[in-house]
Parts: sequence; C-alpha cells; structure tokens
Amino acid sequence: MKRLAKAGHDAHGTDREVDVTDVDAIGGAFAAFAPDAIVHLAALSSVAQSWREPGLTYHMNFIGTRSLLRAAEARCPAARVLLIGSADQYAPTAATADPIDESTPLQPRSPYARTKAAGEMLGRAAARRGLDVVCARAFNHTGAGQSDVFVVSNFARQLARIELGLQEPIMRVGNLESVRDFLHADDVIEAYLALLDPKVPPAPYNIASGQSTTIQEVLDQLIAIAGVTPRVEADPERWRETDWLVGDASRLREATGWQPSIPLERILEETYQDWLKRERAA
Repeated sequence: MKRLAKAGHDAHGTDREVDVTDVDAIGGAFAAFAPDAIVHLAALSSVAQSWREPGLTYHMNFIGTRSLLRAAEARCPAARVLLIGSADQYAPTAATADPIDESTPLQPRSPYARTKAAGEMLGRAAARRGLDVVCARAFNHTGAGQSDVFVVSNFARQLARIELGLQEPIMRVGNLESVRDFLHADDVIEAYLALLDPKVPPAPYNIASGQSTTIQEVLDQLIAIAGVTPRVEADPERWRETDWLVGDASRLREATGWQPSIPLERILEETYQDWLKRERAA
C-alpha cells in the first residue's frame, strides 16, 4: 500500500474483512472504491501447505480468482486486473537449459501451482470477454517479514535461533542441489507497479533476475553472515527432487524498463537480520 501511494496511486486494500471467494463481497468493495486497477494477491502461497490442504488451496486460489474476475467484470469492467502467478506454473528444467521465457508451456506439479495456472486461464478467458488482464509469473522472492515456510526465510530463522542459543546448532534442510532465481520482494513490487501502467500490453510476464543460485549457495552465504558453524542435516520431510527454475524477464524489461536492483547478498543479510530482531522480541 505504501509503495502504491508513493507512486501516486490512491490505494485501498482489503484483507480478511472481504471473503475473496464471495463475488458479492468483492463487488461491494469495488463499488466503494471504484478502482481503475486491481492487484490480486490473495492466495494460499505455500507449496508445502498446498500438498497438505489441496481443497483449501483450490478454494482460495481458483475460486477466489474466479470470484474476483466476475466481480471486476460486473463492477469495474474498465479496470486493469493484475493476477499474481508463480514460476511454479512452469515445469523445472535441466541445468543446461536456457532461462524460462513466457513461451514455455505451463506444466504445474503441485496443488498450489495448478491452482495458479488455472487462475491464469480464467484471466485469459476474461480477457477474451474484454477485461484488461495482465498475468505476472513471479520467481522466488524474499525479504524482511516473510514467513519461514519459504526456504531463504526458513534458513535465516534457524541460523538466528542458533546464534541466540534458542536452537541446537543443527540446520535441518531439504535438497541443496536445486537451483532457483531469487529476487527481493521490493524489486517484485516495482515490477507489479510497472505492470499497472495501461500502456503495457496485456500478456503474461515473468518477473525474474535470470541468475541461477543453488540452495547450497544460499545456505553457505547465510551461514557466513550469521558467523556460526552448525551441523547440516537432511530432513526427509523437506526433501524434493533436484530441479532448476530460472526465468527470462526480457518481455517485462522491454515493455517497462524494469530490472532487479537488489543483489542476493543484501537480500540474505536483510532476511537474517530481520529474523534476529524477531526472535529477540519473541
């Protein structure tokens, strides 16, 4: 909200006070605010939780998106609608492959990814009916305040707890050989803001750095930042097959001029320091 206001938007938002699956409730909010742009971020966003609760994931992510699109068509049909999707909509590729661009077929594997891909298909159908829909496919992003269900934040929290003596010096990890494309949440927000410009053609857009980083490299850098020497143990519950998911954001860059500005080292330092602060205050 602050970033929208800083960019000159008259920004309004809703959280749990509006049921994202209730067309009438969403429509009422749209009637009150009369938006010329809508950013749809409401979702269950954890892949791991989506495996545990696929029904809830479908309800929130698919039914929620369908309800929002129906309300937009009824109440503010001229508004630009930005649907927030995920790199998980793609199938991970081999390490020798080029970064993934938007022409790559969607092959979602988890309940989370399938609901995000299906939500994008709903958006495309609404676009054919005349709604101005833009779809963002954001690659991994993190920063201060993120939940520890995501890998960078989880590692940072474990190390902060180890440094503070709140956890034995053992890091529990999943597969460290997988490769990801990491961004700072602030850079991703800047991409969202750029996509709200009605001059940007409606299409799917990757939000990615194009830089490949193994999970092992993330862990090594965070351990160096923390200055501790934990024992690293594989946790079977965290284990996933080795894969590679790195994006090509050329389309976004050409349409808006966007490019990421925050390096991985700063992302990791910020996330670690944030968890130190949170754990001290707990």
